Amino acid sequence: MTTGDPGRKAGGANLRLAGICLMFAGGMVGAAYASVPLYEMFCKVTGYGGTTQRVESAAVTPIDRTVTVRFDANVRSGLPWSFTPKQRSVTLRVGEVAEIAYVVENLSDEETVGTSTFNVTPMSTGSYFSKITCFCFTEQRLKPGERLEMPVVFYVDPAIADDHELDSVKEITLSYSFFPVKEPSRPVAAAPVPAANQDSL
Repeated sequence: MTTGDPGRKAGGANLRLAGICLMFAGGMVGAAYASVPLYEMFCKVTGYGGTTQRVESAAVTPIDRTVTVRFDANVRSGLPWSFTPKQRSVTLRVGEVAEIAYVVENLSDEETVGTSTFNVTPMSTGSYFSKITCFCFTEQRLKPGERLEMPVVFYVDPAIADDHELDSVKEITLSYSFFPVKEPSRPVAAAPVPAANQDSL
């Protein structure tokens, strides 16, 4: 009885395993994008997209190395917004604090709510990219035609100079993507006045 080529069977099994892994990874990323809180947790756990650092202030001294930071903006389907950076890039010294702004506008005739995620590339620079002020993972509610400027204050940590694998990095891209919020958070409604007290009003 012929059992077939063992090498071919092993190759087929490996291909199936690779396919399953790819499907699982794709599902995780898709689920992460579908749920912004899950995406935030996913980034922190895996470092996906370059997990930036959040700091209260800059307590570093700039060094004689420059880097160009480019800014990208995207709006996902279902959110009728215009979203752009006010400037496309800035060149600064490593350790120097910079402030830029993104502009968002509701192009519809209805109030809409969106929230954003971010992506830093090269991904390996994420741990050195420190944001002091950022609008990511925060719901933004815009009235019809409303336009809003949202600042981002950041710096690139001078510690990047000690990571010699990143010596060739001259540019970093900070990209934001806005997603529609289907069920936005709303303030808790005021408690109803007890019936016994209504007579005295």
